[in-house]
Amino acid sequence: MLNHIQYLGRAVKQAQYRQHRALETALVAAGSTLAQWDALRAIGRMPGASSHDLALATFQTDQAFGTLANRLVAQGLIERRPGEGRRIEHFLNKQGERMLVTANEIAMQVLTDKFAVLNATEQKQLLKLLSKLVEAEDTGLE
Repeated sequence: MLNHIQYLGRAVKQAQYRQHRALETALVAAGSTLAQWDALRAIGRMPGASSHDLALATFQTDQAFGTLANRLVAQGLIERRPGEGRRIEHFLNKQGERMLVTANEIAMQVLTDKFAVLNATEQKQLLKLLSKLVEAEDTGLE
């Protein structure tokens, strides 16, 4: 029998799954995927970042991010340039910037729809509570 903590964990996972599924479906219309949009956002936030830093930012392994970055290069969305030592730096190109703008607009609509069941106060409260969980883990307080 599940206790309330297990129900809470399952509810968080279920909400995340449904959000991801809705984003994935909507992003297909722009010719993107959730993983690609997440990578483009990370590169846009951190131009010149290494594969390792971008893998951490997108919750992927280094190998998985490398494979994804190769696909983004092949699609003409990003550029990779040699950095210091063996470091490879990542940048959005013009096509990648356009894709990011389009995908952001789609994602904003999906997320707005998904969270519409909560009023603004509830949305802020949920964000505060989830941030508290993340910060506790980041500081080792869990």
